Amino acid sequence: MGEETTSLGGIHVSPNAVATIAYHAVLQSYGVVGLAPKNLADGIVSSITREPSRGVSVRYIEDEIHIDVHVIVEYGTRINSVAESVANTVRFHVEKALGLKVNTVNVHVAGLRISDTD
Repeated sequence: MGEETTSLGGIHVSPNAVATIAYHAVLQSYGVVGLAPKNLADGIVSSITREPSRGVSVRYIEDEIHIDVHVIVEYGTRINSVAESVANTVRFHVEKALGLKVNTVNVHVAGLRISDTD
């Protein structure tokens, strides 16, 4: 998956490229204040480097694209609505950029953040 052969040669789209597209789509979604690390190791790595795909993992399984997103949601918003919005936004942007169908977008709400009201 993520590979296409044309008369001029081959095209391969890496999972990191897809994750970067999804990362920017998530940040445009209403109610999302940030992305969370996928696990402890990812949290340590992201504190050292500024990886643009932090909190997003992309898997190619045969001819299917599966995306997992770990988000932090603004306190007071409807979590279900934000999660659906994130899934739809990510699906739209990735399918528009790649021209390939995204099979699943799993949104994991890792936490809530209360904005300063001062």
